[in-house]
Amino acid sequence: MQIRKHVWCAVAAMACMAVNAKAQKVEFTEYDMPNGLHVILHQDHNAPVVAVSVMYHVGSKNEVAGRTGFAHFFEHLLFEGSENIKRGEFMKIVSANGGQNNANTTQDRTFYYEVFPSNQLETGLWLESERMMHPVINQIGVKTQNEVVKEEKRLSFDNRPYGNAINDVGTDLFFKHPYKNGVIGSMKDLDSAKLDEFKQFFHQFYVPNNAVLTITGDIDIDKTKTLITSYFGPIPAGAPVVYKKVEEAPITKQIIDTAYDANIQIPAILAAYRVPGEDTRDSKVMEMISSILSGGSSSRMYKKMVDDKKDALQVFAFNYSLEDYGMYIVGALPSGDAKPAGLLTDMDEEIVKLQTDLISPEDYQKLQNQFEDSFVSANTRQLGIAENLADGYTFFHKDTNHINEELTEIRSITREEIRDAAKKYLNTNQRLVLYYLPGKGKTN
Repeated sequence: MQIRKHVWCAVAAMACMAVNAKAQKVEFTEYDMPNGLHVILHQDHNAPVVAVSVMYHVGSKNEVAGRTGFAHFFEHLLFEGSENIKRGEFMKIVSANGGQNNANTTQDRTFYYEVFPSNQLETGLWLESERMMHPVINQIGVKTQNEVVKEEKRLSFDNRPYGNAINDVGTDLFFKHPYKNGVIGSMKDLDSAKLDEFKQFFHQFYVPNNAVLTITGDIDIDKTKTLITSYFGPIPAGAPVVYKKVEEAPITKQIIDTAYDANIQIPAILAAYRVPGEDTRDSKVMEMISSILSGGSSSRMYKKMVDDKKDALQVFAFNYSLEDYGMYIVGALPSGDAKPAGLLTDMDEEIVKLQTDLISPEDYQKLQNQFEDSFVSANTRQLGIAENLADGYTFFHKDTNHINEELTEIRSITREEIRDAAKKYLNTNQRLVLYYLPGKGKTN
């Protein structure tokens, strides 16, 4: 046993050295164009690949009451075409030039991207400039994409087991903040919206001064700057985008609610806590707590509830990190005749241990290694680097260099901070307890 322990320590040390060796600094160039577009360029000649991305600082939280779902709707609508791209041709152009593309929307931002062979950089710039400068927004496109969004809602939310769980948590955890609406929004709102309202939303948010253009990969910096000026320079700036965070009063009394899902046979128990936004140090600490509780088969909740007591089929804990606030969610699915309330007791016991005792030095080192490895993995692809650079500028007070500071922050988080964050945020009087049960689902 002693020999095995020494061998394992040596292997762990080598793994840690490998992680440290791979965590290279991400060099980048950034500047603002006269129209307010922020540009970030990262050069990497290791592979003949380039990622072109645009992050607009608009998500579901920017929507108004009665018109939810607009940001996600535009994720789809802006693939319809432009004055120079025929309807339905956008993705065909990408594919014909050896590329891949997609987009995604959160409560806080919308992210479009293409990944091309590096000799197709100009194609990517042209496509994204067309999307920003003069997309075609007409009744045909609105009707078409409305049906696409409805089908996505059916497949990804309404007909998927536990598909509406996050939306149900947000509805109860936020009273005034738009996070209570979720990203997909209401189909009724989209159906009743007029074409002029969609056009107004576009002109308000999809403007260069509310966007970050990030290009990473096998590029020549000076030539790329020239191309960017050619394609994006003519786009006029929009009116300043002003957003004021909606402040929520602290939760001081436990909220208990029940939601029903027609797609499930096994209930779930969720405990959700409102925590600080992603630009805070505590947000990263809460991610670490998630790993301690449910990160793999050696995590505390898994060993206790799945392995030892066998009262849970599955356990999870994660920090749903957003710009203004985060939703910290802990949950489990019961096994056999186990009751959801009993699983809540099990989870609470593990949280109390975190609030009371420091994690061991061995567990702390393991946690550090896990997060360093995850950090390195996130920056191995050009698209990942592009998104992380844009995130830093958009959500960390224009600190694009956050991509190079995050690992230092991870390494500096102490065992005491982990204990103190659990004590500060994971208390029973500050949470929602949601019983997610089989039964008739809700429609929106």
